Amino acid sequence: MPHIPLAPDLPGIRGAMAFRPETAKPMNEIVEILLHGPHSLTAGERELIATYVSSRNCTEYCHNIHGAIAAAHLGGNEALVKQVKVDFTRAEISPKLKALLTIAGKVQKDGKLVTTADVEAARKEGATDLEIHDTVLIAAAFCMYNRYVDGLATALPDDPAFYRERGKRVARDGYVTVSKEYLAAHAAAVAR
Repeated sequence: MPHIPLAPDLPGIRGAMAFRPETAKPMNEIVEILLHGPHSLTAGERELIATYVSSRNCTEYCHNIHGAIAAAHLGGNEALVKQVKVDFTRAEISPKLKALLTIAGKVQKDGKLVTTADVEAARKEGATDLEIHDTVLIAAAFCMYNRYVDGLATALPDDPAFYRERGKRVARDGYVTVSKEYLAAHAAAVAR
């Protein structure tokens, strides 16, 4: 049960964002840029970074929803998403993404744990400075999003179909569009 009154029809971060839409706007804009916008890493790869960090933070809502979005971008490959959460070193992903996930995992614990050797290992696998930068920022941002969701004890759906359906929508339409829709629908429902 949430620590403050949040919309019961909006689980996870959506309820928290509806509570304070003026903060939701920039939060959705940054995640749109990092995970959905044009990039040399695929949207699926970037979602895997967010999923991995969220799973390490034990934030069920976030690792489930971003895992579903990643799977939607990866042709429905839920097994790959699960393997990244469990042990990315054994997952069928590129050596570059493995090096970037190493960096993300260190940022999740403490950004100061990232070493020059970690960055050089990623560069050796073909990672660009932008990809390294954005991996660090995705990991840092998802630590914040995870703590936001868990710190308010937001509602947690237990139906995997919820995550799959929403994952497909976000993968297709992006964060800003989907957020505007649910915030508007919630505001209209409250006004009634």
